[in-house]
Amino acid sequence: MTKRVYRSLGVLAGALVFALALWSLHDELSTLHYHDIRLALRAVPNAQLLAGLGFTALGYAALVSYDWLALHYIQRPLAPRRVAFVGFVAYALSQSLGFHILLGGSLRYRFYSAWGLSSADIALAVGFNSLTFWLGVLTIGGAVFLIEPQATPDLLDLPVASLATIGALLLVLVVGYLVASAVRRAPLRALGWEFNLPRPPLAVAQVVASSVDWVAAGAVLFALLPADHPVPFGAFLSAFLLAQVVGLISHVPGGIGIFESVIVFLMKDEIPAAGLVGALLAYRVVYYLIPLGTALALLAAHEVSRARHGIARAAAVAGRWVPGVVPSMLAFTTFISGIILLLSGATPSVQSRLHVLADVLPLAVIELSHFTASVVGAALLVLAWGLRRRLDAAWWLTSIALLVGIAASLLKGVDFEEATFLALVFTALVPARRHFYRRASMTSDVFSPGWGAAIVLAVGSTFWLGLFAFKHVDYSHDLWWEFAVRGDAPRFLRASVGIVALLLFVALQRLLRPALPRLSTPGEPTLDRVATIVHASRDVQANLALLGDKSLLFSDAGNAFVMYGVSGRSFVALGDPVGAPSERQELGWRFRELADRHGAATVFYEVRMHNLPLYLDLGLSLLKLGEEARVPLGEFSLQGGARKGMRRVVNQVEKDGGEFGIVQVEDVPSLMPELRAVSDEWLESKRVREKAFSLGCFSEPYLRRFPLAVVRREGRVVAFANLMRGQPGDEITVDLMRYSAQAPENVMEYLFIQTMLYGRAEEFGHFNLGMAPLAGLENRALAPLWNRVGALVYRFGENFYNFQGLREYKEKFDPIWEPRYLASPGGLMLPRILANVAALISGGLTGIVKK
Repeated sequence: MTKRVYRSLGVLAGALVFALALWSLHDELSTLHYHDIRLALRAVPNAQLLAGLGFTALGYAALVSYDWLALHYIQRPLAPRRVAFVGFVAYALSQSLGFHILLGGSLRYRFYSAWGLSSADIALAVGFNSLTFWLGVLTIGGAVFLIEPQATPDLLDLPVASLATIGALLLVLVVGYLVASAVRRAPLRALGWEFNLPRPPLAVAQVVASSVDWVAAGAVLFALLPADHPVPFGAFLSAFLLAQVVGLISHVPGGIGIFESVIVFLMKDEIPAAGLVGALLAYRVVYYLIPLGTALALLAAHEVSRARHGIARAAAVAGRWVPGVVPSMLAFTTFISGIILLLSGATPSVQSRLHVLADVLPLAVIELSHFTASVVGAALLVLAWGLRRRLDAAWWLTSIALLVGIAASLLKGVDFEEATFLALVFTALVPARRHFYRRASMTSDVFSPGWGAAIVLAVGSTFWLGLFAFKHVDYSHDLWWEFAVRGDAPRFLRASVGIVALLLFVALQRLLRPALPRLSTPGEPTLDRVATIVHASRDVQANLALLGDKSLLFSDAGNAFVMYGVSGRSFVALGDPVGAPSERQELGWRFRELADRHGAATVFYEVRMHNLPLYLDLGLSLLKLGEEARVPLGEFSLQGGARKGMRRVVNQVEKDGGEFGIVQVEDVPSLMPELRAVSDEWLESKRVREKAFSLGCFSEPYLRRFPLAVVRREGRVVAFANLMRGQPGDEITVDLMRYSAQAPENVMEYLFIQTMLYGRAEEFGHFNLGMAPLAGLENRALAPLWNRVGALVYRFGENFYNFQGLREYKEKFDPIWEPRYLASPGGLMLPRILANVAALISGGLTGIVKK
């Protein structure tokens, strides 16, 4: 919860910084007109654009060298082409989208792990890259402050005469790092990690590479500035570094808006605002968007080249990383498509195109297309989240929205550029249908704080841009109802209302989102099929599938199944997969995929030790729930001093008129009225409700499938339990146990004893006494938190869940104790999962706190 709060606060802080940046830009550009910026952008000479592209290539070459140096540091060098590919793609994506460590690190992990690097190696390489990055900041910052000690304070309007001292201190840090790399041999330890400093040649290469990177990145923007500006490169570079660091700290993706605001604020007195903003827009295209597009093209080319080396090999490579990358990439491009439509609707149309269109189409069509395009843009921002979550409904709706957006873009002003981009996204989306398999509702998941903030910031930026573009227009009530070919401002206002209305509708839908769909339970023919599999199984607990209260997932061959229930956001399987051992692994994966399609957690409840490798392969965590008691029947008897208490119970019950017997399956239906009377009386006297899922309940169809162990008194049934029997030599146990007030004292212990004697006579190997929940957990200082909490609940929680004393009671039968586990996602999801499981067993949330 603390991490979640901190994450939300971080997102909120980033959003506030972004809003302040927009406010600052609005104030700084108050005298500037939208058309001035368009003219300034078009006025950037081709020679300057080519120079910017050249410096961009140099900068990304330096970034790629980060990875080359890191791999040599961990002594796991790879082929230069592989390093260049991964380094360029990782930096192009992470610099444009933000989240350098998260996005860049995940991409490196996907490729480098496939090429033989361990997780620890990759983590060290990513950390080495981060260190190299900051070495560049210190080196260039210190050098600039030393070379231009007066120009920088003048440019930044600082109340100091010189920054030479600060520059020297920054360089001292860099020199100290280089000296330490030469003299220190012992490893450094920090935050649980241990690592060695690089050797001096590698450390010097770090400083050189990062310095080239920062100088080249600054030179890109410097080359795009108006040619007649008076700012020296050294002073400009200090402003550039400051703007980049502020953008990085803000956590806004790519520092967009933040970086521009700082540059405009620092340079406004030296460079005309229109030329400065035009250069910043060109910089975004040259240094961010072109490398981003190139990186995406390289990823596609990589897959094509892999396919030429063999379909099987390509499928293996794609299977490792494409399913995780494709939805995220399509979600990102869909989000960008939405932003493009929103920005297009907030800016003036190209008048020449609009007049040509007005000669062909009615004004109403143009107006409706403009409104539709803006609303579709807002819808794409929402649908992108569904694509990221791999929802099939999001795939269908996004496909339709893109087609509508293409048509609306052409009909509102012949905006073929944005229509082309949307068409490319649609072309990439259609063949990726198989990656969007989850059938959860679009309203079933809440946006993450980051995604919600991204939508708000995108829409807020659109409104800001529209107000800036049309600030020369005198706003009035009549403007809302003005329809004209050149009426861009009224169209923007009407589209804004549509955008807000759509987002408010989505917000309300999510507040009222429905629960998971209720899954169907099996009918009698299916239960007959299940009974055949269960009778061949050595796990007598599999008989609980015959209750009919759980859904069933069969293997392809039909020789194995998983029984499960759904509670909250959890799909909970009871026990291990039942049936043919050869089919259990694939069945486990299919169950996980089923849960994933519904956006739910995969949970296996009360699983045995011999199947634990399967759950680890599924990526689940294991928690000990308690221990199950299994009595060896070959050694069980009433002879000896240790069994004196049991002999007393048998003699007492039989003296009071109790008589034990076994009722075969064919005779059970005739006893149903007596059994129901005993069950109803027991429920009423105990003031309890029927349980479910992992415990039997009184169900006539269920009881008709089993023989019964009964105790009669004066010819009437006063206690009973249904018998779950495996094959001879395997287990026998009881499930539903009930007794009436007319039963002799200690009747249930008597029934247990006699059933064990019956099982021994029938040559069964063990009698299963069931679980002692939370038994065997240790409350030790170094034990996991779950074990410590579970041990405390076991000791003090009798009134809450009626578990106290179970182990002591079962211990008298001298059982063998075997652990049982919960396999599920761990971390913060665990309390919710445990509550979902408890609700399943108790028949609902109220059953958790009631008997």
